[in-house]
Amino acid sequence: MDTHGPAGLSLRELAGTLDLLPPSCGPVRLVAVDGHAGAGKSTLAQRLAAEARGAPVVHTDDFATHDRPFDWVERLDAELLAPFREGREARHAVYDWTARRFTGERLVPAAPVVLLEGVASGRRALRPLLALTLWLEVDTATARQRGIRRDGPALEHFWTGWSAAEDQHFAEDPTRPFADLLVHQTEAGYRAAPGPYGHTG
Repeated sequence: MDTHGPAGLSLRELAGTLDLLPPSCGPVRLVAVDGHAGAGKSTLAQRLAAEARGAPVVHTDDFATHDRPFDWVERLDAELLAPFREGREARHAVYDWTARRFTGERLVPAAPVVLLEGVASGRRALRPLLALTLWLEVDTATARQRGIRRDGPALEHFWTGWSAAEDQHFAEDPTRPFADLLVHQTEAGYRAAPGPYGHTG
């Protein structure tokens, strides 16, 4: 991927390249937006989606649960990826983190580009179906401070358990070494530069 020099791509420039990627999951170009919890992945995905003509954004938090924060690949495959592979609209259950159960559904079209946002979205089991993997470059400590500030003191106990689970996951199945692009947040916005696994040609 041409990164327009060392400064990398802006989100608008990145969005303009997504349709050029080969489809990776049926007709869909599935783009992972990964990083630590609290890093700002949801905001990044929403802004990239807006630049990509309203590409759907799917959140892995809709598939994860309190008891199984990372054990959601089978559910994601059955409810989202399998329909995409067949070129069909997907219908998936949505987990309610307050009620602690699945309470709703969401329809996701098999659009040309779909963003899969969340911790572990670039995990090993999903890589064969990903057209591109983005890693948001925010260090663990900063991300967790942001997350606790966002969620409030009432959820600090949740972050203690989550942090241990996240550390274990990335120790066993890291995403960053396999990222195509590393996304940095700057005062002017976001810039995406080649990652460890990125292609520059």
